[in-house]
Amino acid sequence: MMVSGVAIVASKLLVARYENAVHNQDLFGDTAAAARPSDIQGPLNILLVGIDPRDANTAPLSDSIIVVHVPAGMAKAYLFSIPRDLLVDIPAFDKTGFRGGRAKINAAMSYGSSVANGKHDVAQGFDLLAKTVSRLTGIPAFDAGAIVNFGGFKKIVDAMGGVTMTIDQNVKSEHLQPDGRPRPRYERCADNTCAHPYYGPQATYRPGTYHLQGWQALDYVRQRYGLPNSDYDRQRHQQQFIKAMAQQALSKDVVTDPGKLDKVLKAAGSALIFDGKGHSVVDWGFALRSIRSPDMTLIKMPGESLFDGGAYLGEGLKPSATDFFGAVGRDDIGNFLFDHPEYVNKAS
Repeated sequence: MMVSGVAIVASKLLVARYENAVHNQDLFGDTAAAARPSDIQGPLNILLVGIDPRDANTAPLSDSIIVVHVPAGMAKAYLFSIPRDLLVDIPAFDKTGFRGGRAKINAAMSYGSSVANGKHDVAQGFDLLAKTVSRLTGIPAFDAGAIVNFGGFKKIVDAMGGVTMTIDQNVKSEHLQPDGRPRPRYERCADNTCAHPYYGPQATYRPGTYHLQGWQALDYVRQRYGLPNSDYDRQRHQQQFIKAMAQQALSKDVVTDPGKLDKVLKAAGSALIFDGKGHSVVDWGFALRSIRSPDMTLIKMPGESLFDGGAYLGEGLKPSATDFFGAVGRDDIGNFLFDHPEYVNKAS
């Protein structure tokens, strides 16, 4: 009885430890709805937003927007990215006095983040971004959401001992040298007006399967310059990275190594701001425990660049995207992909 009691207390302490490690915050502006609801049941839609590290004096931009759809059976997941330069209608937002308008979707966080004294709150900015994605996709409300700090992702990968992933095309780094040091900047670009402010040798990633260090994985998935399909290629790489991270995190090398697992969970906590709509991150982990890397389908959204004369306006989705969003709402993505195999990322 004593041993059983100690085990129960220890398990509760561990759960509390990892729950408290994650920064929980209201991301959807609906604190009243955050009271613990019924058990987590599918179908589910989760909004993941990646940002570069910024302080409270700088308006945040959503560099990566990924929606995870989990069907009713909760045995698989579909990941699709929203292009960061997608031209959309951003709704009005009373908290900042933003009246609404048409702009690139990655600006929604910025329009929604302003608080007193010129400061910015990324959680408040997430609220407006979530409303914008809801308007775009027809998803009435998200079941959970998270803001992921890209710098924190590096810590997670390093805590796991690196991540094994397949690189599907030649990629040269805009930001880093082959040894991981930042590339030097031209003096004339100190005011951040240059499109390509760096010079010198570049880290290069070639097709093949590699075990990447944290800085390499993060650098690879940030690149879009020089890629044939620019941000659409980067979206695919980011999805592949998430899938590879999931596979690595659930491997025996991590889950059976208490020391490594502890480091990974603490690193994940420092990288995340999470809103589980009344459920903890541990609750969500338990609810989605059956989903493994092979159960994740990566989806590419078909888009094209929009111009007014010679001026670039942003990206636009092709008409079939409306049918895809309808399938998400009906929890019928599998049948949609059967009819539209071009939506599946072949390199996933």
